[in-house]
Amino acid sequence: MDRQPIVILLAEDDPDDRMLTIRALKKNRLANSIHCVENGEELMDYLYRRGKYAAAENAPRPGLILLDLNMPRKDGREALQEIKSDPSLRSIPVVVLTTSEAEQDIMESYSLGVNAFVTKPVTFDGLAKAIDALGSFWFEIVKLPPEQA
Repeated sequence: MDRQPIVILLAEDDPDDRMLTIRALKKNRLANSIHCVENGEELMDYLYRRGKYAAAENAPRPGLILLDLNMPRKDGREALQEIKSDPSLRSIPVVVLTTSEAEQDIMESYSLGVNAFVTKPVTFDGLAKAIDALGSFWFEIVKLPPEQA
């Protein structure tokens, strides 16, 4: 079965976590295009094509957002709330990928409309397995909405 290339937008402030997540995505051959932002404000600039993301080629619409909760400037919770309250963005699936296991974070994320909450495994092998499972689910099983320009 042919899969369309999916743009993944990774919102992660920690450079090491960003690098490991990208490595895990590439290891599992999940995306032709991975774009990264480092904080919630940059995430929203990307989604709304503001500033350095104004040109469409610099900010293709993501088919999936991997979102860290604890980021500077605008945290993941604030960004999630903004994404899910905007009719032009709410159909983009958002997966929280965070180190938090706090019940409060899980409950709040789902109440804000997150599509899935995943606690980052502590090892690369664990992360690669989690990313593989996410990829199988989001890109092989689930029907994603068509990308909108």
